[in-house]
Amino acid sequence: SMRLWDATLHTLALVFVATAIALFLGIPMGILKARKPVVSTLLEPLLDFMQTLPSLSYLIPAVLFFGIGEAPGVVATVIFAMPPAIRLTCLGIEQVSEQIVEVGTSFGSTSRQILTKIELPIAMPSIAMGINQTIMLAFSMVVIAGFIGAGGLGEVIISGIQRYSLVHALEAGLSVVFLAIILCLLY
Repeated sequence: SMRLWDATLHTLALVFVATAIALFLGIPMGILKARKPVVSTLLEPLLDFMQTLPSLSYLIPAVLFFGIGEAPGVVATVIFAMPPAIRLTCLGIEQVSEQIVEVGTSFGSTSRQILTKIELPIAMPSIAMGINQTIMLAFSMVVIAGFIGAGGLGEVIISGIQRYSLVHALEAGLSVVFLAIILCLLY
């Protein structure tokens, strides 16, 4: 009813693409982080850095490497949204009881079987929380990516603020909130 259907679909597309890429990369990295101490040692300071860096700072290298538009918006969103997927996947796997893993090993399970049939099912609540947080962070970054021409509701918000048309900016902001609530409830 606010005539923001196209911008909303554009925002959803950016969020889904960025979330899919972030989860595709983040969940396996979380598994590696949980299973390999060397990977954990290397990833921990990088994840700390990524989570403390201000969100606008992600746009600078993305624009330098990819220019203006959707591609740098997706790249910045993927990098911004990936840490919760990595950390919560790792946390879920690390919280699996050693006794349960030992039972699987004693019955002759391979490392892959232990991962797929024991660790991942038990870690699924933590992984699901990581997916939820990745979606929410992707929403916030997609809105900020409107500064670099990524399109969607973020661009409507920014253009509304720049033109002092606060009604349009508020409508687009409320649309982002409604989308975030709907996706949060769906997953």
